[in-house]
Amino acid sequence: MPKVFFTRFATLFLLILSFDLLARELPNFVDLVEQNSPAVVNISTTQKVAAHPWGGMDIPEHTPFGEFFKHFFGEEGGMQPPLEDATSLGSGFILSADGYVITNHHVIEDAEEILVRLSDKRELKAKVIGSDKYTDIALLKLDADDLPVVKIGNSDKIKVGEWVLAIGSPFGFDHSVTAGIVSAKGRSLPKANYVPFIQTDVAINPGNSGGPLFNLNGEVIGINSQIYSRTGGFMGLSFAIPVKVAMDVVEQIKHKGKVSRGWLGVYIQEITLELAQSFGLEKPVGALVSQVIAGSPAEKYGIKAGDVILSFNGHTIMDSASLPPLVGRVPVGSKAKVDLFRDGKQKTINVVIEQLPEDDTPVISSRPEMSSNRLGIEVSDLDQQEISELGKGVRIERVAPGSVGYDAGLKKDDIILQMNRENIKNTADFRKKVAKLPTGRMIPVLVHRQGSDQFIGLKIPSDK
Repeated sequence: MPKVFFTRFATLFLLILSFDLLARELPNFVDLVEQNSPAVVNISTTQKVAAHPWGGMDIPEHTPFGEFFKHFFGEEGGMQPPLEDATSLGSGFILSADGYVITNHHVIEDAEEILVRLSDKRELKAKVIGSDKYTDIALLKLDADDLPVVKIGNSDKIKVGEWVLAIGSPFGFDHSVTAGIVSAKGRSLPKANYVPFIQTDVAINPGNSGGPLFNLNGEVIGINSQIYSRTGGFMGLSFAIPVKVAMDVVEQIKHKGKVSRGWLGVYIQEITLELAQSFGLEKPVGALVSQVIAGSPAEKYGIKAGDVILSFNGHTIMDSASLPPLVGRVPVGSKAKVDLFRDGKQKTINVVIEQLPEDDTPVISSRPEMSSNRLGIEVSDLDQQEISELGKGVRIERVAPGSVGYDAGLKKDDIILQMNRENIKNTADFRKKVAKLPTGRMIPVLVHRQGSDQFIGLKIPSDK
């Protein structure tokens, strides 16, 4: 009996000790929250949006009543639907005691009025000093003094797995606190090429946007910006803008009134294992240049489609997503060192970076006579407009299921510009070059698809 009692007592003691040790390892956020909450603000905006032209009634267009309302209140009658106020909520934090506040661009975009509510319940109108849609950062100014401020940290030093904490106003609930860990760094998201996002599992919901992400030292290392969700609510994936990126934007807005961003002038794509083999790379790293924009710094200094950029200004490019943020941060007019891989050799090019233009997106159009080949595709010559725009190429009219072209991912209406690094002039030239393609190894095929160029790896089996 004493032995059984001793065994149970020892087990209980070990359990209590393990829970105590676990509790000691978990961080205590109380002091951090008390010290930093006063500098976190709630932001509400008012925008003018078009009200429903028929007072919310759902009237089918092609009916007598629909035509009547359209005639008197729609386009024909010249009467525009009335405007009504729409509100939105977000978060932000105070950068300086004299009233500079940082938040997300999407929180204040198109706002007629911006109200900032402080932790002491004061509500102050804010003025927009400047905003940058590419990084989703906005700088506001309050007419106030002696405000509490946050400490700015170094987002470059964060490590995957470390604890972080967010303070914000999800769904309008002021000063809500959530915690988690850094899940990943340098994430690229669609339509946000210039931000290497910090991914966390901190619970972020609508209203948290623009709020600070703190490390355990109480320093802001990120600005909460986006979530990945199928429902509109938190699902374990949150993304924050590194504070280093945000502060660079803030300084430019303060001193120049706008943000200048470096521009190289290339379209890039990820390198798959097949493409790496086709270009002679040992492993799929770097950013593959699929298109060089006419008149761009890249064209001026000799970068070509098919080059693989391995490093930029000394920073290794592990994947294509890591290149745009590096280029964007280079001061306009300064030199950048580009190390690339071309035709089996490494090469270094020095490029003078220019300012990112407002729109650097190319265009395209359509059709005519056919030719088939051992790739299992039918192609036609381009029309005069396409030739003037692209200078070369043939259009794919049909891809046979199960063929070499089908397996490689070629599609109808793709325009083949190059095969095995050789330009394709027309259908006759295409037939000659297809006949000479090597078998048994990957070759790169450059295609123009939906307005942009990309490489596809293609392999003709040795037995065909």
